Amino acid sequence: MRRTEAWEILKYKEKRMEEKRKNIYEKLMQVQHELKTPKNNFNSFGKYKYRSCEDILEAVKPLLFKHGLALLLADSIEVEGLGDSGRFYVKATAILQSVDANEFERIEVCAYAREELEKRGMDGSQITGASSSYARKYALNGLFAIDDTKDSDVTNKHGKEKKDAEGVEVSDLVQAIDKVLSTAKTCMAHGIPKEALYEIVAKHNDGNCQAREIREVEVCQKVLIDFEALLV
Repeated sequence: MRRTEAWEILKYKEKRMEEKRKNIYEKLMQVQHELKTPKNNFNSFGKYKYRSCEDILEAVKPLLFKHGLALLLADSIEVEGLGDSGRFYVKATAILQSVDANEFERIEVCAYAREELEKRGMDGSQITGASSSYARKYALNGLFAIDDTKDSDVTNKHGKEKKDAEGVEVSDLVQAIDKVLSTAKTCMAHGIPKEALYEIVAKHNDGNCQAREIREVEVCQKVLIDFEALLV
């Protein structure tokens, strides 16, 4: 064995011993500091970038290996309410486990996503799968301190917009409706039936499935949340 190879092996062993001396919270702090999770997915209609659960996992796996950590993801179903009023929630748990033989340290973070009772064009397993992906993403966000909030300067118009007779900020509402329509096109491009999208709009818009007839920005925001959950 050449001297340089022996030196590299020695350096690697010393580094591993140093990692073993760290507790799991020190390791997690290092991972959080080093983790870069760019928003590689782009909603061309909504004009924003977003990251998926898969993006987070792809970015964090090399860091977990580097710091001697293992990540487990588990789902369970929980019911809130009784009888016909009960609603099903997918509980996703992200478990960070130290792999050192002399330690049994772990950190758990949970997140929930509510299953819709039904979505036209989607069977039960697809509904559960979409809720699982959504919940897992936010469990990982919590574990690795990933902030998914949008820049408030982008959405805050500082009260300068004109209002119509009902007090609705015209440009804000128009932009919100445009985002709903564009996100709907993205959903259909991903194979989601338009009937399922109509159903979501009608649910939040007093039974009216026409997005162009929405009169409140808040309704648009609720519709967008459901649309984006289909794309996770």
